[in-house]
Amino acid sequence: MLIEQILKTKGGAVQTIEASRTLAEAAQMLDDARIGAVVAMTDGGLAGVLSERDILRQVARHGAGALEMSVEESMTRGVITANPGETIDQCLGRMTDRRVRHLPIMREGRLVGIISIGDLVKWKIEETRAEADAMVDYIKGG
Repeated sequence: MLIEQILKTKGGAVQTIEASRTLAEAAQMLDDARIGAVVAMTDGGLAGVLSERDILRQVARHGAGALEMSVEESMTRGVITANPGETIDQCLGRMTDRRVRHLPIMREGRLVGIISIGDLVKWKIEETRAEADAMVDYIKGG
């Protein structure tokens, strides 16, 4: 299954935040949207990904004052991305190898969606279940 199919079902809406915003603003956005990561943007486009873990690390290191730090100071740079034509297995492999939980989806240099490892596992389970059901139907019918 292709990532494009997941985005058609899930939708392409992506929560973004300006990299100059504070961690407090980012934390509020994450809480409001009930998500684990947000894509940081600058005028030049995709700048990084900020996760709950990134915020927590800064608070652990700097105390409550960390919440006044900018997203840019805390985000993961050099973001690993995917494109809509890739498969679930390709993306799962990349996420596992690079130890990331979120992949922004890019098409021709534009952000068109985001997937989490949870999204991919859910689809992989459904795909496996459908294959098993098809096999049972084949065996029963044969």
